Amino acid sequence: MKKEQNTRRNFVRKSLALGSTGLLSTTLLKAENFETMKKPITDTSIRPKVLFFDVNETLLDLAPLKASVNQVLQGNKELLQLWFTTMLQYSLVNTVANKYNNFGEIGAAALMMIAKNNGKEITEEEAKKAISPIKSLPPHPEVKAALQLLKQQGFTLVSLTNSPPQVVKAQFTNAGIIDLFDEMLTVEEIGKYKPHADTYNWATRKVGVLPEESMLIAAHGWDVAGAAWAGWRTAFISRPGQQLYPLAPRPELVEDDLSIIANKLIALVE
Repeated sequence: MKKEQNTRRNFVRKSLALGSTGLLSTTLLKAENFETMKKPITDTSIRPKVLFFDVNETLLDLAPLKASVNQVLQGNKELLQLWFTTMLQYSLVNTVANKYNNFGEIGAAALMMIAKNNGKEITEEEAKKAISPIKSLPPHPEVKAALQLLKQQGFTLVSLTNSPPQVVKAQFTNAGIIDLFDEMLTVEEIGKYKPHADTYNWATRKVGVLPEESMLIAAHGWDVAGAAWAGWRTAFISRPGQQLYPLAPRPELVEDDLSIIANKLIALVE
């Protein structure tokens, strides 16, 4: 009798175990299929519908701005780099705190902070004057021809930058590239700085494309990382001193020249 009861218990245990395993497998399979369905399938052999471009350092050479700020910081190149980092840090502080000040205001405030930490007091007006060359930066040598080529080949070109609209308009006018862009987007409209995911999502809605139909071309590792995490395709221009973020997905294209990226994009299937 005891042996019979043990046999029945073993049978029940095995049945439950098999049933649970089957149910678990089915559940996992459904979850896996659901996750696969949620992820867009991107064919990297076809052209993106829209090319979004970062502006500062990606398209425009920051040398005049660096020289001006460097003068205020008494030639200390380490402080110059610290200023860039601090400006980006406080743009993200604003975003996280749900507060918006334009990038010029943040840049001036960051410059005042860095100067004060190193024994020099500068006024807000002096700081703004030091960063004013940002409106007249020259394009990198290959940029204009590369943009013209992409435009001739039917690509839609859109700028997406942290700078305010009036600054971008002045920059593109002075650089002689304003006519090459179909649209100029800045974060001022949404009030959140890149690389916040909402900013990339807003940009695709604004232009009317899906994330997987969009490609960001930028020279900043944090920017291409943010775009990739938002579901965009990405290309990285490795300007001097710029590196990819190792914990982010690797961009489809990594080159040190926009013209090389342009030719590789043109070679894709339409």
